[in-house]
Amino acid sequence: MCGRFVSTQTPEQIASFFGASFEGDPLAPSYNVAPTNDVYAVVHDVDHGQTVHAFHWGLVPVWAKDTKIGSSMINARAETLAEKPTFKGLLRKRRCIIPMDGFYEWRAAAASAPLGPRAKPVKQPMFIHRADGDPLAIAGLWTAWHDKSGPADGPWLHSCTIITTAANTTMSPVHDRMPVILSRSDWAQWLTPDESDVGALTALLLPAGSDILTMHPVSTQVNNVRNKGAELVVPIEPGADPNAGAQL
Repeated sequence: MCGRFVSTQTPEQIASFFGASFEGDPLAPSYNVAPTNDVYAVVHDVDHGQTVHAFHWGLVPVWAKDTKIGSSMINARAETLAEKPTFKGLLRKRRCIIPMDGFYEWRAAAASAPLGPRAKPVKQPMFIHRADGDPLAIAGLWTAWHDKSGPADGPWLHSCTIITTAANTTMSPVHDRMPVILSRSDWAQWLTPDESDVGALTALLLPAGSDILTMHPVSTQVNNVRNKGAELVVPIEPGADPNAGAQL
């Protein structure tokens, strides 16, 4: 799965990288984006082409009674998108790219000195990013939700989910899943509304090549969603206490 990531690029930088446009209020940069936060995504706008918009991270389907379900729909499995009623229509019509500087995943680590019978090994957080330093272009889906119990002219909530797939050989020692990283050559096909062939679309949702990503261990400061600073991605020595520098 993908449950935390880094987003520090300005919307103008994101728009430039993806050949898109942006209008609106910028989000605050964050080294610890968490579910239910607002995030940037690139979509195809009928009138303006590729555009950057802010979305609620955690898909809230049109049939939802309230927004609570979004916290459990931050990811969608590539293998079952075409089968799930919630996702199959969005796969055809509402696709997006979610840009990231990188993301976090937690690797199991052996306990050095058990504190008691209930002691558990501390998981080592890893920061994972492109080896070439470019932003990650993550495949996603989006939708719009309106509270039917409220006024008919009430606001719409635009939300998104990150598509995941099986881990490649780089990721597999850490986790058995990873976000789908789209190649630059696939961006146009993924975003264009002219493409609705489910088979052609799902063919894009494969694990990235094993040479795309690199990673390093970081402090467990990232475990606390209130921590948002650049210190979260600073490498720590392999084998060092993952709690080093953590705030109590």
